[in-house]
Amino acid sequence: MSKRWLAAAAAMMSVGLATTGASAQTTTVPGEQVGLAAGAPLPEGIYAINTFTFRRTDQRFSPDTSVNVPLLVWSTPWKVFDARAEFLLAAPTVFAFTRNPAGQGNKDISINVGTFIAGVLAWDLGSNFGVSLLGGVYLNDLNGDRGSLYTGGFAPNAASPYGVSPVGTPVLPQLSSNTYRFGVAGSYTGDGWDITANLTANIYDSPGRFPGQVGAAIGPLRLSDALNFDLTATKKFGKFEIGPVAYGTYNFDISQFSAAAGNRGRFAIGGLIGYDFGPFIAQVYVARDVVTGATYTNALGRTRDNYSTDGWFRIIAPLYTAAAAAPVPAPLVRKY
Repeated sequence: MSKRWLAAAAAMMSVGLATTGASAQTTTVPGEQVGLAAGAPLPEGIYAINTFTFRRTDQRFSPDTSVNVPLLVWSTPWKVFDARAEFLLAAPTVFAFTRNPAGQGNKDISINVGTFIAGVLAWDLGSNFGVSLLGGVYLNDLNGDRGSLYTGGFAPNAASPYGVSPVGTPVLPQLSSNTYRFGVAGSYTGDGWDITANLTANIYDSPGRFPGQVGAAIGPLRLSDALNFDLTATKKFGKFEIGPVAYGTYNFDISQFSAAAGNRGRFAIGGLIGYDFGPFIAQVYVARDVVTGATYTNALGRTRDNYSTDGWFRIIAPLYTAAAAAPVPAPLVRKY
């Protein structure tokens, strides 16, 4: 299996979302693109990539959360401004698993994120350097979930003249708007290294609104544009890959009425191990916050930073790759 496309695949890994208030608001999951060289172009073909993350915060009894991102990537034979043209399609799903104490109800939920579509232009600059540009959108207005839980009653009341009683609402305020995704990445992939820096911007139509009766009861939501950064420095030793990774997110609007109110963002550091099984490649990495803007109040009434720990698992498999072009034969020279 080509190491080149593995190193390049991170340009595709731009689909996911933050799932708790501690991640505050960005739609693209911080850390989803580490471990792969986002700047290098993929060889022509079709690739399946699945990334799963599980997250737990320090706050006792807060929900565990996870995101699963199945992704198809088509690396076309076409060039645009001498860059490989690539197209992406994904349907991310978010899960939450409550950890309530005995005597309180527990309920697990899943939320569908709007279908993600995107295009990438990736340039091979030579000498094992590459750079890529990505543009795409999460179609939350088209087929994303509504982002709310409610009591089930539809009788009008003082709190809700529309006849619904939202609770824990909205679960994911960023789904009240399409998310416009832009990214730039640079990579060095020489001698088995993957040294990559990747910047991802999430832009929203703010204020966002959910449709229907529940959306009317919730009202407009003020959303913060966000910037994610994913950093990788791994090295391959035969079929194994190992090295440090780091990632974070920065929220621009943390004012009182923003969905990211009071939370400037987070930064996590961890390590990655990967192995090339031949038909597919697997990667596992774990990271822990070292800086966070999320806080909680403990049983003693003290405010604490709400650090989180993330575990990740990724599978990458080529479904089709174009055959390499046959070398041009050297001219036959004979002496008579």
